[in-house]
Formats: sequence, structure tokens, C-alpha cells
Amino acid sequence: MKGVKILIVGGGIGGLTATIALRQRGFHVEVVERDPAWSVYGVGIIQQPNVIRAMSQLGVLDDYMGAGYGFSHVDVCGWDGTRYARVQTPGLVEGVPANLGVARPALHKVLGQRAIASGGTVRLGETVKALDQTADDVLVTFSNGTTARYDLVIGADGTHSSVRQMLFPQEPGPEFTGQGVWRYNFPRSPEVDGIVTYQGEIGVGFVPLAEDLMYMFVTTPEPGNPRYPREGLASCLRQKLRSAPPQIAKLTPLITDDDAVVYRPLEHLLLRGALLGDAVHTCTPHLGQGAGLAIEDSLVLAQELAEADTPEEAFENYRDRRFERCRYIVESSRAICDGQLGKRPPVDHAKAAHDMLVLTAQAI
Repeated sequence: MKGVKILIVGGGIGGLTATIALRQRGFHVEVVERDPAWSVYGVGIIQQPNVIRAMSQLGVLDDYMGAGYGFSHVDVCGWDGTRYARVQTPGLVEGVPANLGVARPALHKVLGQRAIASGGTVRLGETVKALDQTADDVLVTFSNGTTARYDLVIGADGTHSSVRQMLFPQEPGPEFTGQGVWRYNFPRSPEVDGIVTYQGEIGVGFVPLAEDLMYMFVTTPEPGNPRYPREGLASCLRQKLRSAPPQIAKLTPLITDDDAVVYRPLEHLLLRGALLGDAVHTCTPHLGQGAGLAIEDSLVLAQELAEADTPEEAFENYRDRRFERCRYIVESSRAICDGQLGKRPPVDHAKAAHDMLVLTAQAI
């Protein structure tokens, strides 16, 4: 398909990598993003070998690796701090570390700048209110009352996707898992030169983001899916960590800034649909592949749209190529979550991580 005009709904990781991938193949791309400030919350993200490979294919590898902290291992520790496994991560791109820890604002800056430099355009402070599909195109009504026609619309607008609700109103929304995740940034400790996880009643660990920065993640049972007010979040997180391992406990007093605490309930969703990223396959963070799946989606969708004769053919091929890989990650991540909550036998996290790396090393 040539000369196709595409609207991407959502200017996050999936939307921006899709813009870059589609522009590489000559498509006209416009992004609509509801946040007028185009901001992201200020904690980190883990990027694994398949993501490093995907970023190389997108042509952003140098800027991307320069924005974070590269490493090639994961330490798995007991609750007392004893390390009982170091999982070496084989890389998929020669000459660079296998993994990257990167602050979300830094990643967003790299992708946003490259998306715009590639020729993509971004509409900020707007969203899509209605989609009217005809035989030839899609009439889009925006939140400011304007309309425009596009050949294709791609939903990359996250877990609570409005595009998904418009396209598949009969489908249930994301399911709450019973667990939530907390994140907080700290100055990096020298021993945190890769992912460090502690296995116990709650999931907790560290990820390096830069020479002087790391973040802590904590997964906790959250019966009833409570909503925490912003005021008091730091105190609440300290309370969640009252029986933490020694390496965590010594940092707990530093958790003082309510605005720096990021909490979100963990949700689960898997659909077959013409969407990408969390909009179509929301997974918990236990295997660190949520953003990676979105980035892979972008590459596959761009390739299929470039090679297919019709949008219908492209979307069908895209779904066929992505569904089983995404299903495995979504369900395996959920199994770890359920094991931590006592809903099923505990999962060997080191083995699950190894199996995930073997799968995601395969070509997309």
C-alpha cells in the first residue's frame, strides 16, 4: 500500500515507535495525544534483548542506549539478601549490553524527537471522540469538534483504550489481578549494576537507570483494588515495606515525596484486534515485557502494511504473527502474579525469565 495516510491514537512508546517504523516505509503519519504537555511519569522501565534488537531495527540504537544504563545480568536474591542466582542475559545485538534500564522521560524524549524528525506530526491536547468507517476511509471526529479523513486509524492509547472501546464495545475491559505495583527513584547503589530482585511475600527489586540513578519496584497484594490519594503515598509505601529485606529497609526512610511515588493497579487483557501495545495485550510487569511487546508490534505492523495489498490483509497477518507470542507473555506474567498472591503455586521466577528470553530471542 502506497501513499496511505495513517492516524495513530496515543503518543506513548507504542505510538511513537509505530510512527518511526511507518515513516521508514513511507507512510504519512499523524499522532493525536490527549496530554497537552506530552508528559510521562518519572520512573524507569526495563528494556530486554528483543527490545534492544527492535530499537536497532528502528535506527535509534545509539541515542537509545545513551539515554539509559546497559547491563547483561539479573540477580535473584532471597529475602535475607543472599544471592542465589545470577541469570546472564545473552544479547541479540553485537557490541551493546543485553538490557537497558532507562528513565521513561529520557526514553520518551528519544522517541519523540526521532518521530518528529522522521516526518511524523503530533496533535497535542486532543483525542478521538468518534470513528466513522466507510468503504474507502475513516472519518475521525476529534475532541475539539474538528474532523479529518484517514486511510487507517491505529489504536495505541494504552490499557484503557478509547479506540478499543469504539471498535470492540462488546469486549470486557481489563481485569484487575489483585496486585499493584509501586515505583520510586533513588540514587544508584554501586552493587545495583543490573536488575536485583528479592523473592518473598511481596515482589521487590531495583533497576539501574543511569550512573547516578536507579528505581525500586514493589508488587503488593491490593484486595478490593483500592485507590490511593496522592497525599500520603510516600507514607503508604513505607508502610508496605515495613518487613522489607535489609537492602530495602535502609532506603525506606528516603521515601518522603508523595509526588515521586508512582502506583498503579495491575491489570490483564488479551484481545485479537487492530490495536497495538497495552490497548490489545495489557500484561503485568513481572517479566518486564509490556513496552517491548508494543515496540515489536510497531515493527510488525509497519512491515505488514507495507507488504499487503489491503488493510484487511495487513491486519490479519499482523494478528497472526503477534498473537501467540503476546499470549505467552501475558499469561506467564499473570502466572507469576497469581503465584505471589497465593492463587496458584509459586512460579520459579528465574526459570520463567529464562524461558521468556528464549522465546523473545526468536525473530518477530
